[in-house]
Parts: sequence; structure tokens; C-alpha cells
Amino acid sequence: MSVAPARAGDGPDAVGVLRRVVDHARRAPSIHNTQPWGWRLVDHGLELWADRSRMLEVTDPEGRNLVISCGTALHHAVVAAQALGLASRVEHLPDAGRPALLARLAFEPTPYREGDELHLRAIEERCTDRRRFTSWPVPEERVRDLAEAVRPWGADATPITDAAVRFRLELLVEDALREQLRDAAVLAEERDWVERGSRPDSTEGVPLGAVPALSGLSGERRSRFAAQVVGEPPSRRLGEATDGLLVISTREEGPTAWLHAGEALSALWLRATLGALSVVPLSQVIEVAATRRVIEELVLQGDGHAHILVRVGWQEIGRRNTFRTPRRPLDDVLLVDPPHDRATSANPTTLRPVPH
Repeated sequence: MSVAPARAGDGPDAVGVLRRVVDHARRAPSIHNTQPWGWRLVDHGLELWADRSRMLEVTDPEGRNLVISCGTALHHAVVAAQALGLASRVEHLPDAGRPALLARLAFEPTPYREGDELHLRAIEERCTDRRRFTSWPVPEERVRDLAEAVRPWGADATPITDAAVRFRLELLVEDALREQLRDAAVLAEERDWVERGSRPDSTEGVPLGAVPALSGLSGERRSRFAAQVVGEPPSRRLGEATDGLLVISTREEGPTAWLHAGEALSALWLRATLGALSVVPLSQVIEVAATRRVIEELVLQGDGHAHILVRVGWQEIGRRNTFRTPRRPLDDVLLVDPPHDRATSANPTTLRPVPH
């Protein structure tokens, strides 16, 4: 029999419960582990703000990946709140005059649902494991189940089962990687976030230990951080793999759609984690405009906007946990006041954290 986690009303005050919600939300995945979000406690709820000082100006000049990353944190918050006894009402981009204000969440008490504690555990266990998957195939019904998990969150996830389309997608991933590996500015941006993640006291970025070097075995894939791994050999053709592939997309384009794509990615990822599947998002194939257009024609038949390609697979039983990426402390992502927000500015807006 499942045991319910501590619920809203069990703790000393409502602020304590909301801090726990944010504490779980900060575990969400983000591009280069930039964690580009700030949370503000407001009456009966929370506000989610984009921290544009953490935007990848070279590979993400529009802020698509920044907002998708914030969308994963938004979904994590909703899931955590439910498990802690709070039903969420989410308002996306509630103030047109403040574009960095991405969402406002209002809460009300809700009864415990069987399995709520499993979702908290999924948030705690979820991570990006870039190591080679096993050769065990992911059944199509499991991939379809992951696609269904996305639907309530304003996006679609299209499973890629046709062998010819899979092979073409894998070639597009390689094309995007090669193009970015030729771009000195892209490499410098990636190197910066690997260096940040590799510091002993790091709270952000991608530790070099989380980027495994390839051994040349079948099913391996070159990481987007390949240039940071000395002596990493070329990867084999990815079409040999038995993992699942899905494209997350929306009918519309723009910040609201990007938020929904992030919520969908989080929903898919947590469902996969509950099912012991490992997830690796492939954003570079979307970042390169030419490969993104091909995906939208090939997979979506021109009727939609692709936001991220996701692969899922099995890790070996008994394999040690991967090198986990660090996280910013809770008090670093909690805000005192709303930031001065400009829609266009030469200097990215920096969100002011709550004093320790």
C-alpha cells in the first residue's frame, strides 16, 4: 500500500509548502543545465520568470530553448504541487507588458491521489544519461504511451517508427552536429557551460563527467559536447539503434507554444522515468534552421512546428547512476521583487534572487 507524502496543511505554513514545490521544480532539465528560471512567491501562488541572463545567445537567440526549459520547470512544479496537496491553475504568459513573466500559478487544496508519491520520486530520480543504451528494443506500445502523456499539455509527440524516416532523422542529427562543430562561437558557448559544470563548487552547467567518450560500439551517439571530450571518435550510424524516437511539436509558434513544449517534455520524461526508461533530448537538430525545416516537412508534413527530438532507451540493469548535473540552491531561484523587464534590450534581464 502506498503512503501519502506530507501534504499542504501538514507543514507549518503555506510558504513552506510552496518552497517545497519550487525545490522540486528546480530539479527540472534545461538546455546546457542553464536553469534559466526564477520563482516568485505571491498571494496563494507562484510566478515563473525567465532569467534572460542565462540565455544561450549563439545557439538560442530567439529564446526558444530558454522558454522550453522554463516549461519543464513549470510542469515539475504542477506535478510536485499535486503530490503535496495543491491543485494548480496555470496562466501562461499572463502579462503582455512583461514578457519575462512566463506563468502564474494559483493553488487550492486537493485530495490525495494514489500514486502521487511516485511522481515526486520520478522528479528526484530523473536525470540525463548520455551513455550508450542497451540493445534491448523499446516496444512501440511504450513509445505510444509516452506520446499520450504529452497530449494534456498543449503539444504533440509523434513516435518515429518507420525505418526510413528514422534513418533520415539520424542523418539530420549528424548534419546538425557537424554544422555546430564547425562554428567557433557555438563551441565557445558549449565550452563555457562545460567549464561551469566542471568546477568543484558548481551549481550549473554540464560536468565533463556527464559527457561520456565514445568507444565505437554500436548504438552509441556522438554527444553535442563532442568537442569537449578529447579523442572522441566518430559515432556509428544511429539507425542501427533500437531506441524510441519522438518529435515534440505544436501547431502554433512562439513563447506560449515553447512553454507547452517544455511542459510536454517534462511529462514525457517523468512518465519514462516511472517506466525505467532513459531519456536524451536532442535539441541541436532543431537549433539548426535547415535541419529543423526538414523535420517539419518529413515528420509533421508541414503542419506544425518541431521543438525537440527525444530518444528513449534502456540502460543496463545494475549500472551505476550517471554523473548528475548540479543545481542552483533553492534560495538562488526564489525572487523578492519582479525584475525590471523589457521586451527588447541590449542587456539581458537578470532576476534578483531572494537574499539568503
